[in-house]
Amino acid sequence: MSPELGEVGEEPDPRFTFANERTFLAWNRTALALIGGGLAAAELLEFDIAALRLLVALPVIALGTVLAVLSYRHWERSERALRLGSPLGYSNLIRLLAIGVALTGAVAGALALVDVLSE
Repeated sequence: MSPELGEVGEEPDPRFTFANERTFLAWNRTALALIGGGLAAAELLEFDIAALRLLVALPVIALGTVLAVLSYRHWERSERALRLGSPLGYSNLIRLLAIGVALTGAVAGALALVDVLSE
């Protein structure tokens, strides 16, 4: 098990710590927006088949949940690197978000098209 963050390396410049924290909070605002958007889709979309709403809503909610968890791991890894004077490393969060939103948009568009054509 890794040592506690406060016991690792040296205290970094507070500006870097605060910047890391702001980035973490931005990722969590995005995660919260995804979860809220998924809940809104579940309640407000009007498809003839109710299950179609869930096909749009649940992946968005899941993406927001995963993003929230991974953003904490990214924050902790970055903070540890700052304290040790190591390179910050690469994050896959941006790729995950871009792919997730693009897939959700494609699926939602396809479902909307299917719904309209089935009338």
